Amino acid sequence: MSANPAVDTQELDHAARAPRRVRHETRRRQLEVKQLDKIAAHMIRVVLGGDLDGFTSLGFDDHVKLFFPDESAGPGAEPQTIARDYTPRLYDAKRNVLEIDFAIHDAGPATRWAEQARVGAPLTIGGPRGSLIIPTNYDWHLLIGDETALPAISRRLRELPAGARAVVLAEVDGPADELAFASPADFEVTWAHRGGAPAGASDVLARTLKTMQLPAGDYYAWVACESLVAKALRVQLLADHGANKKWMRAAGYWRRGAVAVHDTHED
Repeated sequence: MSANPAVDTQELDHAARAPRRVRHETRRRQLEVKQLDKIAAHMIRVVLGGDLDGFTSLGFDDHVKLFFPDESAGPGAEPQTIARDYTPRLYDAKRNVLEIDFAIHDAGPATRWAEQARVGAPLTIGGPRGSLIIPTNYDWHLLIGDETALPAISRRLRELPAGARAVVLAEVDGPADELAFASPADFEVTWAHRGGAPAGASDVLARTLKTMQLPAGDYYAWVACESLVAKALRVQLLADHGANKKWMRAAGYWRRGAVAVHDTHED
């Protein structure tokens, strides 16, 4: 992996490294499935098309709301929907399509919908409400997550410029769940297999991180996985790997025993 072009850190304006938030006007959009692909043992990629004019997503870990039918409603009840957050992995304005990757790991409404969806199936989305734009002018970038973070990791790698450097640590159940990433940046990926342990119940990310030889220099650390795991990894990065609190985001994309949770861990 080649080194990042030299940066004069003495002259670097550190304010230029500060993440910034941008708000978007939101509305619901009626889309339909254009294509489905099983890209790993427990991952389905859904390509959506339709009412995407003006769709805006500026941050690699943005979230859109997807609205699924609530199958728990009894006969004759008013139709209800259940909302879940998903990362817009790719928006292609020229093709007018939006790609969403579904991690298939439970029997919830999103998993049921993705497993049963067919080309032409409708899906309503909303958002993103806003974007957190993380600059790329760090010496290198650290991306850590489980299956739920893979779409954001994939997008970040794809959007990093040539000459940038990234290190990825990703947890999946086993080799059949690994994905192929592409990027103009120089990057390396370490896969951590939990080997049949329940998602969110393994310390494989922490154990693997402890053994990794990380590059020198200023870096941005991005972590997304089960909430308590993300919180512990944040502590580990600060204590053992010289992470900067200002250049870090640790998010709980989900929480064991809860639904529709999205936590951000800060001091």
